[in-house]
Amino acid sequence: MDTQTLNPLTESQIIGAVDAQRDEAIALLCELVAEPSLLGAEQSAQALMRREFERNGLRVHEFAIDEDKIRSHPGYSPSIVSYEGRHNVVGIHQPVGPVRGKSLILNGHIDVVPVGTERQWKRPPFEPWIEGDRLHGRGSADMKAGIVAYTLAFRALQRLGYEPAAPVYLQSVVEEECTGNGALACLVEGYTADAALIPEPGGDVMTGQMGVMWLTIDVYGLPVHAAYAHTGVAAIAFANHLVDDLRELERAWNQPAARHPLFCNHEHPINFNLGRISGGEWTSSVPTHCRVDLRLGFYPGIKPAQVREQVEARLKAAHAAHPNHASVSYEVSYHGFQAEGLVVDMAQPVIAQLLQCHHDISGQDATQRASTATSDVRFFHLYGNIPSTCYGPLGSDIHGIDEWVSIASMQQVTAVLALFIARWCGLNRRVS
Repeated sequence: MDTQTLNPLTESQIIGAVDAQRDEAIALLCELVAEPSLLGAEQSAQALMRREFERNGLRVHEFAIDEDKIRSHPGYSPSIVSYEGRHNVVGIHQPVGPVRGKSLILNGHIDVVPVGTERQWKRPPFEPWIEGDRLHGRGSADMKAGIVAYTLAFRALQRLGYEPAAPVYLQSVVEEECTGNGALACLVEGYTADAALIPEPGGDVMTGQMGVMWLTIDVYGLPVHAAYAHTGVAAIAFANHLVDDLRELERAWNQPAARHPLFCNHEHPINFNLGRISGGEWTSSVPTHCRVDLRLGFYPGIKPAQVREQVEARLKAAHAAHPNHASVSYEVSYHGFQAEGLVVDMAQPVIAQLLQCHHDISGQDATQRASTATSDVRFFHLYGNIPSTCYGPLGSDIHGIDEWVSIASMQQVTAVLALFIARWCGLNRRVS
């Protein structure tokens, strides 16, 4: 069915309705940013999303992640903290009349990453502030502005007197930043649709994304008094030795001949990030133990098991080659992301419709990019057979200091999503 014929609204009507909600959008984003929805502390922000979905007249399904239901799924990543009290919130729209269009999932994650050293921020990271077009605060771009965009896109259509003529599911999920198990739980719960969009920040349409793996290396050395440090084997130094050797694998994967075609033009697509290191027990003792946590990127088409095999072989060889290997041991464990990469089929109808909607709202062609990060799109794409991609507002300093999102871009994305809903799902007159 050509859902274009089911959309009675013009682009200017939609833009006008979204513009009329600008102050409301900014206020909601500020309210969400002020909720420090760090890992394990998402509850208050999710309560706000339940309120907003109910304001949209949606039936709300709030549910806890049942790890027993997702543990055997190929998309599962080992969890880090308990899921007790940490819920997904889904707003469900079912058309009053017969379904005439195509169904849609709009997904966003409510969790944010740590703020780093707070004194480096201009202002407290969970006290949002505006400078010109930029709204600052942790989570403003990644990705609470995207959640505001799809929530108010739906509301704009309602205020114009219409509602989607097909099922629409607004999903606010937990734990995208470390496992993706929130989005996976929605999939396992049975949520499916003809398409899915995630308004992750970027200001463009995503053509593919990297695989991402988290791993931990625990090193155990030979402790002695610091006065005789040369006779011991320091766990911290040996951990650095192992990490340095892994960087040879990073360099190899970045070589032009080793690259996936989607990432040929990237400056440095593969990144092995040493995100955290802790070790040692006493300043005057050679350290017994050191733990390092790493995040590894890898190309689409490679399975996490293949990455683990290469990494472990590299570590084994590095350990064996060290002159003091007999006095030191190490263990590798995996917690968090075990995420496959993917390539988006840019010829599928949902992408063509999204690109057209962007052009019709902005007057310009959307830029397209392959992401060196991961996102929850992988669950729809790889495991749900749901055509999907990321498309969200422009922002910067994501995972960094003084994170910000463009208010104008958020508004534009809201209008594009509203037009996309109108065309993809079709519209019925709203029954009050």
